[in-house]
Amino acid sequence: MKKKRLLVGLIILLITCSLISITIGSASIKATEAAKLIWFKIIGTNIDSVYVKIIFDIRLPRVILAITVGAGLGVSGAVFQGIFKNPMADPYILGISSGAALGATLAIILRLETKGLFFTTIFAFVGAFVSLILVYNIAKVGKKLPTSTLLLAGVAINFLFSSMISLSMILHREAMERIVYWTMGSFNEASYKQIIVVLPIVVLISFIFNLSYRQLNIMASGDEAAYTLGVEADKLKKYIILLSSIMVAVIVSVSGVIGFIGLIIPHIARLIVGANHRELIPFSFILGALFLLICDTLARTIMAPTELPVGAITSIFGAPFFIYLLWKRKRV
Repeated sequence: MKKKRLLVGLIILLITCSLISITIGSASIKATEAAKLIWFKIIGTNIDSVYVKIIFDIRLPRVILAITVGAGLGVSGAVFQGIFKNPMADPYILGISSGAALGATLAIILRLETKGLFFTTIFAFVGAFVSLILVYNIAKVGKKLPTSTLLLAGVAINFLFSSMISLSMILHREAMERIVYWTMGSFNEASYKQIIVVLPIVVLISFIFNLSYRQLNIMASGDEAAYTLGVEADKLKKYIILLSSIMVAVIVSVSGVIGFIGLIIPHIARLIVGANHRELIPFSFILGALFLLICDTLARTIMAPTELPVGAITSIFGAPFFIYLLWKRKRV
């Protein structure tokens, strides 16, 4: 009951922070005014206000997309760390991010983004899945999928694709700034079209993971113990990796590469509710959403009108916290 109250409290905090985020920017809007306009929009009342376009066309889609991406990355991190039994695992460890970044880089070099964000998104999505297929086939041994080989293959592909991105920037200096900005993450181009694609996928896959909490808990005891308890470890790994990779590929294709959320959010959630995935997954969902919302709000306001890459903000907060976790574990 205490954990449920805490989860409800976090949801209320997320809604409050969302409303505050909508009011913050170069055009300051009162929270009561923003709430009134949103309510009138929901009930279908005609609105005559100069803030309508700012709220509904610019800030609201950005806030919703940031919440969705943060939630998806938090949940992916929790399940990856669970199935790999590795606290260093995160959604990007299989090379998905570098594959998506390479795809987006190719779209930028070909100037396809001038024809619409759709092309960059598609190229990023394809790049992410090419990376996943490569890693999977490199790591597969017969019908088994050894964890250590999978992680090493992911690291290798990450380095390979990252070096290809670096070479692309050197050979196409005119596109360097756009490539760097995309690889550090941004919600500057957030739209309802992106939300319609990303939100259902993140919610559905997160819900599926939450239904699988018993198997994920059993996996934490090791592959052999899981087989003894009736859980097919390799089959579950493939199932989790596929669904998580779909979610992360879609996320990266619309937001760029945003690090540290999938790494640190599950750790924070474990400190609050423990290692049981029944509570860990919903808390990772809400905490990831809240963390990225706050980081994105800072990214677009801290040096306004200049916007900072949101990935840089998450790293500024995430890296010290992760160092603290490592230091704390060292002392234990």
